[in-house]
Amino acid sequence: MKASTFVYPWDVNGDPEAPGRIAALGVRQVTLASAYHSTRALTPRHPRHRVVTAEHAAVLYPTDDRWTGRELRPYAAGDWAPGDAFGEAATALADAGLDVHTWVVLAHNSRLGAEHPDTSVVNAYGDRYPWAPCIAQPATRAYLVDLAAEAAVRPGARGTELESLGWYGFQHLHAHDKTGGVGLGDAGMYLMALCFCPACREGYGRQGLDADTLAAAVREALEPLWRGAPDDGGWAGVEKLLGEANAAATRAWRDETARTLQEAAVAAVRAAAPEGFQVLLHADPVTYHVGANPGVDPAHILSVADGVVVPCAGGPGPLTPFAEQRRAGAVVAANFGVVSGMGGSPGTLAADAGRARELGATELRLYHAGLASDADLEAVREALAAF
Repeated sequence: MKASTFVYPWDVNGDPEAPGRIAALGVRQVTLASAYHSTRALTPRHPRHRVVTAEHAAVLYPTDDRWTGRELRPYAAGDWAPGDAFGEAATALADAGLDVHTWVVLAHNSRLGAEHPDTSVVNAYGDRYPWAPCIAQPATRAYLVDLAAEAAVRPGARGTELESLGWYGFQHLHAHDKTGGVGLGDAGMYLMALCFCPACREGYGRQGLDADTLAAAVREALEPLWRGAPDDGGWAGVEKLLGEANAAATRAWRDETARTLQEAAVAAVRAAAPEGFQVLLHADPVTYHVGANPGVDPAHILSVADGVVVPCAGGPGPLTPFAEQRRAGAVVAANFGVVSGMGGSPGTLAADAGRARELGATELRLYHAGLASDADLEAVREALAAF
């Protein structure tokens, strides 16, 4: 059962011991960021620094001429990942005997939303989410498809994992975030994720909905939650708050929009990639879920991509719908956090991996070798050796 760990280029570049240390964990692969969102990250063992601040979403390699003259294009990284930071790290990791796959973050980009606000998701109150590009807009879709192809197929990479290839919503770890005062469950988060930009308003119209009437219905549906009423959660909760017909029409529009974008992005990656290049998506088996692991239909996505990376922080349950639809050769990778300070559980990794395998997982993903303490990494080494 192959294991891969996530890594940033800045975890490796400038630290000659990093590739060997990562290989010694017992992983066969690294999933190395080539396009990533803004972050502030610890580097607990790096000889030159302890904190890296990536000020904005950026590509971590030099772009090519496909972006010439285009309004929407990727941003270069600053001094946190200069030059071909991805290529430098990939070479060092490959020299240590590790397979390198790219880690590409797509529809999650605060700088894009700040500089091009019309690209952002707009909720029913008219608030923009600058971190969340609306994937219904034609120019944004073209940007994301081309970014997927370029950032995925880097020299030396044998595959890719595409994150945030779908709808993003209200959830976002933002600087000094203060949004937890009202408990929004599945239903509330779905309603807060519904977009009312011009492209989405037109899309709702094609589903027989008047966008202004729908927005008013969403605001009315959310009102009890703002007053502290419990969120019943799940799709039944959405239907209860919004009405079955409205809920079904919004979901039809959003599911089709995400599905066709995923098909286009995977096709673009395959067209740019060498034979045998593996394409995986970070995904959730509930189609209306949003975020870094956007919702997909398991049967459909496993007919499009080579597999999925499934978040298992809350337990391995989300693996089952993908395992039930898995075709021969498809990857169902269980993604476990191994950073204790971020809620991971490296001490139970062997047991967690065993349970994931029982539920149909074929591979493991470990988040994140660069962020973990020495004690966490030792626990990972022991778990993988035992497993």
